[in-house]
Amino acid sequence: MKQHVSEATVPEVLWHPTAVASESNHMQAFRDWLAAERQVHLPDYQALWQWSVTDLAGFWTAVADFFEVRFHTHASDVIVDQQMPETVWFRGATLNYAEHALRAEEGKLDDDLAVIFEREDGHSDAISYGELRAQVGAVRAALVELGVGKGDRVVALAPNIPQTLIAFLATASLGAIWSSCSPDFGMSAVRDRFSQVSPTVLIAVDGYHYNGKQFDIRPTVTQLQSDLPSLLATIVVDYLGDDDPSAHNRPWRSWNEVLDRYAGSPVQFESVAFDHPLWILYSSGTTGLPKAIVHGHGGMLLEHLKAIGLHCDLGPRDRFFWFTTTGWMVWNFLASGLLVGSTIVLYDGSPTYPDFTVLWRLAERYRVKYFGTSPQFIDSCSREGLTPGDQYDLSALRTVGSTGAPLTEPGFRWLATAIGENVQIASVSGGTDVCTALVGASPDVPVWVGEIPCATLGAAVAVYDDSGRPVVGEVGELVVTKPMPAMPVCFWNDADGSRLRESYFDTYPRVWRHGDSALMTERGTFIVSGRSDSTLNRGGIRMGTSEFYRIVESCKGVLDSLVIDTSSVGTHGELLCFVVVAEGSALTDLTPSLAANLRKQLSPRHVPDRFIEIDEVPRTLSGKKVEVPIKKILNGADPEAAISFDALRNPQSLFPFVEAAAAHRAK
Repeated sequence: MKQHVSEATVPEVLWHPTAVASESNHMQAFRDWLAAERQVHLPDYQALWQWSVTDLAGFWTAVADFFEVRFHTHASDVIVDQQMPETVWFRGATLNYAEHALRAEEGKLDDDLAVIFEREDGHSDAISYGELRAQVGAVRAALVELGVGKGDRVVALAPNIPQTLIAFLATASLGAIWSSCSPDFGMSAVRDRFSQVSPTVLIAVDGYHYNGKQFDIRPTVTQLQSDLPSLLATIVVDYLGDDDPSAHNRPWRSWNEVLDRYAGSPVQFESVAFDHPLWILYSSGTTGLPKAIVHGHGGMLLEHLKAIGLHCDLGPRDRFFWFTTTGWMVWNFLASGLLVGSTIVLYDGSPTYPDFTVLWRLAERYRVKYFGTSPQFIDSCSREGLTPGDQYDLSALRTVGSTGAPLTEPGFRWLATAIGENVQIASVSGGTDVCTALVGASPDVPVWVGEIPCATLGAAVAVYDDSGRPVVGEVGELVVTKPMPAMPVCFWNDADGSRLRESYFDTYPRVWRHGDSALMTERGTFIVSGRSDSTLNRGGIRMGTSEFYRIVESCKGVLDSLVIDTSSVGTHGELLCFVVVAEGSALTDLTPSLAANLRKQLSPRHVPDRFIEIDEVPRTLSGKKVEVPIKKILNGADPEAAISFDALRNPQSLFPFVEAAAAHRAK
C-alpha cells in the first residue's frame, strides 16, 4: 500500500497569478521574447517547461541570449552527450561569472544600490554598483600580488557581510575558486572542509555578532593558519571593532589596509571555460568527511539567471533578501541577485534577536520585494502569533521564499493570512548539489496549500518507485532524467568521478537520484517530504517525515520533534517520536491527542510505539534535522562512526540518544 493523492483531494488555492502585474512578470516577458525572436510559441508555463526539457540546447541558448550573456568565445556545441554524468555544456565557450555580477549596465546603473547591509546591533551600510566594482578591483589587485591565479583556492571564514561578497567576486574575476564557511562553525568542521581544497589565501573576520553577543574567533584563525600549510597569506576584517593593538603583530593583513593600498585598481575579468570551477560547496558532513562539490562559472551563471530572473521575477533595482549564512548554498544564490541588477539585502545576526519581528522590520525598512527564509522561522513566527502584514508596511513585498526543509501546511496558511493573500508563497526544494531549486514556484503558476507548484525550467524532474518506474500520486524518489548545467562539474579530489557517480547515479543508471522523498500530483505539483533514506515505511505504507512533523508540531505545546523508524531491511523496529515540549506543557498530557491525530491523519501504523521527551532536536550547521545518523545510533552503531559531532549546530543534543542506545544494549 502506498500514499496516494487524487484529484478529489485537490487542496485550496492560496495565491493566483492574477496578483502579479503583467508588466513585471519576467516569465511572461521571456515567453513573449521566444515568440518574437525564436518563433517558439508557448501559451503557458507547462508548455514552456515541456519545451525547456525537450529542446535542451534551444532552451539554454535562449536563456543566455535573453539575459545577454557575454561570451568571450562562443561555443562550438551547446550540449555534448546527453548521457549523464558525461554531459559537456557549451563546449569551447569562455566567459566570467563576476563580469555579469558587476556590469549592471556600466555607466547607467553605477549609482544604483548593489548591496544593503544590516547587522543585528543596528550597524548598516549601503554600496552602489560603482562602489562595489571599485572595492572588488582593490581586493583583486591584492590577491594577484599575493600570488593568486586561475584555479587557486581562496577560502573565507566570515559572516554574511559585504566584505565576504567583495572577496568572492574578486576571486571569481581572477578565475580562482571560492569556498566559505560561517564563523560559527566549529574548528574541526572548518578544517575538514578547507583542508580538502588546499587554499592559497584565507579571508576571515576577527569575530562575529549573534544573539546580542560578540564572539572572538582570532584563536581559530591562528589555528587555521597552522593547519592549512598551503596558505600564502591571510586577510582579516576588523569586524568586532575593538582595534586590538596586538593584532598589528599577528601574521595577517588588515582588510582596510588592503582596500587603502590598492584603491583605484581596475577590475578585470579572466576569461575561463564554461565549466571552469567557480566555487566549492560542501555536503553536511554528518556521516563522514563533507563532499566538496564543485560548480562551474557557466552553469551557475545560466541557472541563476533563470532561477532569479524568471522564477523569482527579479530585475534591476528590485530588493532581494534571504536570511542565510555563508555556510549554506543560499548565500551563493543570494549573491547571484547581482546578475540581474537587483539590490541584495544582507543581514548578519540572529533572526530572532531581539525578537521575532526583526526581519519583518527589515523588509519594511528596505522595501524588500522577495523575502527568503526557512520553514522553521515561519513556524516560529506563527507560534509567536505575529501578523507582520498588519504590523508593518509590506506593500513592496511580492514573494516569500522558503527552503531548507518542507514548508508545512500550517506554514502556508499562516503566510497567506499573516503576510497577505496577494503575496506569493514560493516553497522551493533543491540543494547544495545543484545550488538551485529543482522544484519551486513561478509568477504564472498558482500556489496550492501544502504543495510546491512546479518543476523549474530546464529541470526534467520525475518521481520513481523502487524499480525505476515513473509514478504519479505515489511517494517515491525525486529524480532528474536529463542533464542540467547546474549539476556539479566534479567533486574535489575525485579524479575518476567515482564518488560523484556513486552519489547520484548508482541507484538509477544515467538518472540523477537527488535523495529526496517526493510525490508528484496529476497537476504537476510536488510534495517533498524529506530525505528518502529517512522515509517511514510502516506496514507497506511509505510516508515522508515531513507529513509526520506537520501533524505533531501543529499540536499546541509541541515546539519541535524528531521521528525515527528503527526498522531496517528484514527487521521490524520501533517507531519513536522525540518531542520538545513547551514550558508549562507535559508530554503525558499531549500523548493521547498526538496519537489520535497521527492515527486519523496518517494511519494506525504511524502511531509511534513511544513518545520520548528531549530538550532539543539535533540539527546540522545549516539547521536541518538529523535523522539517519540518529537511526544508526539507536540501532547500535558507534556514534563517532555514525555522525561527525562537529557537523552539528548543537552537538550536545546527541547525548540523550547515545545514552538511550547504550541503555538498550545493556538490557
